[in-house]
Amino acid sequence: MTNAAWSDVRTVLRGLVGENNYITWIEPLRLSGLGDGVARLVAPTNFVANWVNRNFAEQIRRALIANGQVVHRVEILVDDQAARPRAAVQRAITAPATPAVAPTSAARGDDDSDLPTAALDHRFTFDNFVVGKPNALAHAAARRVAEGGPVTFNPLFLYGGVGLGKTHLMHAIGWELQSRQPDLRVLYLSAEQFMYRFVQALRDRQIMDFKGLFRSVDVLMVDDVQFIAGKESTQEEFFHTFNALVDQNKQIVISADRAPGEIKDLEDRIKSRLQCGLVVDLHPTDYELRLGILQQKIEQNQTTYGTVVIGDGVLEFLAHRISTNVRVLEGALTRLFALASLVGREITLDLAQDCLADILRSSERKVTVEEIQRKVAEHYNIRLSDMIGPKRLRTIARPRQIAMYLAKQMTTRSLPEIGRRFGGRDHTTIMHGVKKVEELRAADRQLAEDVDLLRRLLES
Repeated sequence: MTNAAWSDVRTVLRGLVGENNYITWIEPLRLSGLGDGVARLVAPTNFVANWVNRNFAEQIRRALIANGQVVHRVEILVDDQAARPRAAVQRAITAPATPAVAPTSAARGDDDSDLPTAALDHRFTFDNFVVGKPNALAHAAARRVAEGGPVTFNPLFLYGGVGLGKTHLMHAIGWELQSRQPDLRVLYLSAEQFMYRFVQALRDRQIMDFKGLFRSVDVLMVDDVQFIAGKESTQEEFFHTFNALVDQNKQIVISADRAPGEIKDLEDRIKSRLQCGLVVDLHPTDYELRLGILQQKIEQNQTTYGTVVIGDGVLEFLAHRISTNVRVLEGALTRLFALASLVGREITLDLAQDCLADILRSSERKVTVEEIQRKVAEHYNIRLSDMIGPKRLRTIARPRQIAMYLAKQMTTRSLPEIGRRFGGRDHTTIMHGVKKVEELRAADRQLAEDVDLLRRLLES
């Protein structure tokens, strides 16, 4: 079989298994030979070889047959074994025991073949993570974990809104650990996948296997942990898994869309465990960080679409107007590159406004009451729980009133709705707080400056 024929087969497989699975599992394979009804492929690691055998070997075999080859069995060799005697490296084809979830991992070795990890995206590394003031602490903490040394804070809990880089940092940790310590057992998955595996183990009466698997890893990374809130059995198992790993001094990394104490229907004992490590907030991006992200993204798009001329002020315009979600920002630039390469035009400000009209409309800054509360609490160095709690100390009551004022000015929420978000206070309390701040702004210069600064931060 020629390399050209194998290239044709890979093209077919790309359509069969999907882009992510193809990039992660099929693209790294190299054709070693085909004879006696056996197709021999070379994988870069034991882990890749095992996973391809269990999940894609049959699809590869069928694709080869469709290409006109006579194939009874697909054999996956590991790169450094390719030159050894065939009998020493044969792998049996096995059907996938569970639906494939496109896993990959920093984990290596035959013992890790059943590690139910989710796919690490090759785009999400530390090298292409743009660091700015809003995410500097999160980046530094992730870097420390990725060094793989003694556990210094456990767990590392990353939280923030959509598109601020939580998942990027978790994937980057996985890739870095894979590079530094290939034999480390690293498990990355979403909380939803954790629940799915747990329910499946209960159904198949394999709960001890589940416990043994999840408690034998060196690093556990769980994305979007807020998903298990309200799911009692899953929370119970997560709690015991968490404790077992901490007792073994194993590293845990968790992400969520809000701080542990703010996740509704999450058991108090789990909140307490999550708060015992380092809790880091990825703040909304500022203008400088968004501009840096766009400048880095240009290099990737030039590779994909070829050289495209970008007019003056376009990147600055995008960084200013699309401020709520980095993924939307990157998608907007990609759309502009695609259009410019198709029609052979320069990306001008007018072209950007016309091409991105729908994104620009939907990306108008929408500030939430919760975001206002968090930002005000940060500014005045008080706890968020005190902001919405019953305490009436002046050092807490005044920031609370400022947050009420900003919520009234910057959101479309009604006074009763704002009151509910401030610990169930009635609308008259909110009215009093708003009126008080309006009066103080005229008389207290420092307070007026604080309010203006907070407004600018929230609008950025």
